Amino acid sequence: MLTEFGKIFAFMLIAAVFVAIAVIAAKLIRPARPTREKLLTYECGEDTIGTPWVKFNIRFYVVALIFLIFDVEIVLLIPWALVYKEFGLGGFLVGAIFLLLLGLGMAYEWRKGDLEWVRPKIEPPILKKKILKEEVEV
Repeated sequence: MLTEFGKIFAFMLIAAVFVAIAVIAAKLIRPARPTREKLLTYECGEDTIGTPWVKFNIRFYVVALIFLIFDVEIVLLIPWALVYKEFGLGGFLVGAIFLLLLGLGMAYEWRKGDLEWVRPKIEPPILKKKILKEEVEV
């Protein structure tokens, strides 16, 4: 008679054997006709040009992370919107505070410029005063 851990082990063993059989069967059945196009690295349908070690704009990740953060927070609002009446004024105030913080976070990201895809270039300040020769020679 198997214990509970024995049942789990047997299930994992059967799963691993099933995966191994599926991979081996797929390797035996599939056609092996490599061509130049099939062996190329695929990147969004574009041919790769140059070395893969190039600098790229980190804005892709920043925009994706901001989207995920706000998206998850918005998803949390759906259950609250359905049941906040059951919690009365306290439930409403908690949701209002959450929405206020969400709005402040969005305003902060907007003000910081992270929602802009192309940021304006920051020009260093130029000293418009002429320096007198006496000040330089001191």
